[in-house]
Amino acid sequence: MKTKNIEKQNIKDSLKEARYTLIVTHTNPDADTISCALALSNYCYEHKIKHKVFNTQKDLPRELNFLNKFDKITNQLPKFYDLIIYVDCANRYRVKQEFKNDIKIINIDHHQSNDFFGDINIVDDTKASTAELLYEIFEKENFTISKDMATCLYVGIYDDSIAFTTPRVDQRTFQILDKLLSLGINPSYIAENLLQRDSLAKYRAIPKILNTLELHFEGKVATIYLKPKWIEQTGVGVQECDEVVDMILKISIVQIVAYFRKVDNKVRVSLRGKGRYDLSDIASNFNGGGHKNAAGCTIDVSKVKEAKKMVLNKLNIQV
Repeated sequence: MKTKNIEKQNIKDSLKEARYTLIVTHTNPDADTISCALALSNYCYEHKIKHKVFNTQKDLPRELNFLNKFDKITNQLPKFYDLIIYVDCANRYRVKQEFKNDIKIINIDHHQSNDFFGDINIVDDTKASTAELLYEIFEKENFTISKDMATCLYVGIYDDSIAFTTPRVDQRTFQILDKLLSLGINPSYIAENLLQRDSLAKYRAIPKILNTLELHFEGKVATIYLKPKWIEQTGVGVQECDEVVDMILKISIVQIVAYFRKVDNKVRVSLRGKGRYDLSDIASNFNGGGHKNAAGCTIDVSKVKEAKKMVLNKLNIQV
């Protein structure tokens, strides 16, 4: 585990001491960041600790709306807060929001590219998810974990490990899952809500993305992209399309997938891979980061074609 400030690493005491806590999730939120924030939020509600869960966006992943207190997530900053807890954020810029200076920061994360921006940093890049790390914090500090908290943690572990299939899933992962199950969570209920509520718009948009598929370097690298007009035509939520990356990665010859889409006149790139390739190193060339097999960045160009050329030039060195 990568850690600093070990003598100060007590989250429970920090929550008790703070007058108002801001729990921060990253932009383009996934299940790991949202579930960790809501696990903390449910604890705070249960113990009457004043707090807010913050995300800059209004359009949060709809499939997560069954998690308790999901409806309390806000994109409005409170007037006062004296503690910020970042969950699943490799750096403070992943939030795309400036906060007050001189506020105590706790940084809980599992990305190997984490830059230890907090006053307290609990970072373990061997974990399959930040949710798994958060469970261990709860266990170490004797948090009482409710069924609602356990459900959130299970969702984060499940989703970020891609259904327990990523390389960092190990025996400890399943030990944690067993303990969460003992707290009364319902895996079939979770699966139904998480996996069986797709929109029709998603199935209209994904074929359009699949039609952009191109293979490079003898098929080792695949590229796909999402056009903004397809979002308008279908009404799909941007995050609903993310699983197309894993679909392409299932092709046996493909080792790396690069997925491009325009955001605020820049190009967002998601990288997924299997095997020996270090995609966090690729993303770092564009001020991004992540994990060895899953990383991302935003490139300050207006055209996907230009961004694709830049990424392929860097990938060519590895493959």
